[in-house]
Amino acid sequence: MATANKPAGMRTVSPYFLVHDSEGFLGFMKEVFGATESGVYRNDEGQILHAELRLGDGSIMFGGATKDWPAETGGVFVFVENTDDIYNKAISRGSESRQAPENKDYGRAAGFRDPFGNTWWITQA
Repeated sequence: MATANKPAGMRTVSPYFLVHDSEGFLGFMKEVFGATESGVYRNDEGQILHAELRLGDGSIMFGGATKDWPAETGGVFVFVENTDDIYNKAISRGSESRQAPENKDYGRAAGFRDPFGNTWWITQA
């Protein structure tokens, strides 16, 4: 598969969400996962149209849902440095537990549904 127009530093695959509360999602990603902004593009009213976040060596992109572009949720698996820390931050920010942290054969794992409807499966390998 040719990826000639892929920006430097971007992976071939990046999750993309459309969320009702783009400012809330931006804050959630920064606080819970320590994500950093690669680019946040806003309309004249200051609402997020499109945003790109760095998350470790990967990226997450999202935009604000509109009438023409309704919210779309998804599920993502993320390797993290500290499962318990990320899980607790997510729960304190209004996420719903899908699976409390526990040791598995493949690492310390947990899952939660964020306040925006997305499911996150995290593992400390």
